Amino acid sequence: MDELLDILYEIAPDVDYETEDQLIDGKVFDSFSIISLISEISEVFDIEISPKYLVNENFNSAKAMWAMIQAIRDEE
Repeated sequence: MDELLDILYEIAPDVDYETEDQLIDGKVFDSFSIISLISEISEVFDIEISPKYLVNENFNSAKAMWAMIQAIRDEE
């Protein structure tokens, strides 16, 4: 989870990722941030994020992203 938080703080350092649960729906991240985030997660965690995981719910919070990463790892 620490690696994920490092990625998130690089993208938007002023967000409280412990409590924020509207990163996408609340427009905290813009489209460029989302693309960067997906790329960084894929690279750092050595996973491929398939289209079925590219839904707002998986990116609205750090906890949701972490759960997605774990689910992808479990599939591999």
